[in-house]
Amino acid sequence: MRNVKRPAVVAAAGLTLLALAAPASGSVLTGGAALAPVQPWLASQLSVLDAAKPMTVLVHGTDLDAAQGAVRAAGLATNTTFDRIGVVVATGLPAQVELVRSQPGVTYVEGNQPIELSMATSNKATRGDEARNTLTGADGTSLDGKGVSVAVIDSGVDPSHPFLANADGSSAVAKNMKVLCDPLVETVCTVQDVGPLDTDTTAAGGHGMHVNGTVAGRDVTLSDGTRMHGAAPGASLVSLSTGAVLFIVGADAALNWVLENHGAPCGAGVPVAKCPPIKVTSNSYGPSGGGAFDPNSATVKLQRELVKDGVVTVWANGNDGGDGSQSLSNPPGMDPTPGIISVASFFDQNTGTRDGTVSDFSSRGKAGDLSTYPDISAPGEDITSSCRLYMPICSTGLDPQEGGDYNTISGTSMATPHISGIVAQLFQANPTATPAQVEAAIESTAYKYADGAAYESGDPNGTTSFDKGHGLVDVVAAATAVKGSTATFSRKGNRR
Repeated sequence: MRNVKRPAVVAAAGLTLLALAAPASGSVLTGGAALAPVQPWLASQLSVLDAAKPMTVLVHGTDLDAAQGAVRAAGLATNTTFDRIGVVVATGLPAQVELVRSQPGVTYVEGNQPIELSMATSNKATRGDEARNTLTGADGTSLDGKGVSVAVIDSGVDPSHPFLANADGSSAVAKNMKVLCDPLVETVCTVQDVGPLDTDTTAAGGHGMHVNGTVAGRDVTLSDGTRMHGAAPGASLVSLSTGAVLFIVGADAALNWVLENHGAPCGAGVPVAKCPPIKVTSNSYGPSGGGAFDPNSATVKLQRELVKDGVVTVWANGNDGGDGSQSLSNPPGMDPTPGIISVASFFDQNTGTRDGTVSDFSSRGKAGDLSTYPDISAPGEDITSSCRLYMPICSTGLDPQEGGDYNTISGTSMATPHISGIVAQLFQANPTATPAQVEAAIESTAYKYADGAAYESGDPNGTTSFDKGHGLVDVVAAATAVKGSTATFSRKGNRR
């Protein structure tokens, strides 16, 4: 992407989740029957909601049959299921929600939390251009992400945008999906193929279009002669539009779709050359203000299943700044599972320097608690990408180009797709690499820029820091490392 020398409005981590708290301890009914743990956010809602007002929950079971049986026994109505992780999304009255906790096989009950959207990268600072120009993938072609699809879970995309146009006139968007939820309560969500529809326009966003371009924008030359492209200009995109405002069920429905379809996202009959397997998901959403890591959440269960299937999950670390006195990091990104990567924002000062700064807005972890630290830094400040001026988020940018087709905004939402594109490059370099090996390659080779907190030991992939993680991603070094990867870590050292 293109660097500019103007300040830009900060876009937050994307879809802002209001709270993701740690699981509450199980309680006991008067009769002595143990209750399954309930998410603290849901517990707070149960204490204040109208007893006659239906609510939606995610019922976790020891397996899918147990969860379904519990839902039926409690009188809840099933909306959808996440089969691989044994979760049923169901609706009922607060009393029925309490009742389902006592049913055999129920392990956790989670609330349907509301989430909302809030708010050209430097390929020199990351050595991305150098990697593309000097290295090749296992297929012998330039290292640009070819043969890999990136699933972007965000507000949407316009497949016809010129930044996503292939040389033959086709779109970089191999599959364009829309998460369609009940417009009033967002409790029943399905994922539908919408073809060439501009889902970001219907979502009233712009955020998703910018993110998709940052991942895999093709080579373009602007009218002023500026040349720009995304992090992985040869990768394919699978867009899963969640809209401008939704609940956690919608975002989890998108992750669940990836889990069920990553091997052949366009269908079994579509050639891999046209629609490659999904190897990474890009997630620029999370809780405002951070929160505790919740290993019992559906989000975490889904991303862990994805890692088992060989798919990396990348998260924005958040845009709440901080000073290290407390953790403001995005909870799902704190997952200790190797292959789940959280991203801080680096600012190259619009010069392409590798010795820039940690963005002021980039969320910090808690000093001394490595489990809360971001994993890696990538350019996220003053990022120019596909972002039409009439879209709400794009209208806040201060450097519209090409009649308003491109604009410049900032945030860890912009740093995240940069890493997502780089992950695609690494899988092109070594298609047999595991998610753990990809993460290890990125972190162990990171450039140790000096700004901010000191680096600390304690992580198997090298020294790390509470504000910038292991340092600035170095694509050339990471690609070289992943080609020779043989080790697989079972956990991220002492981090979590």
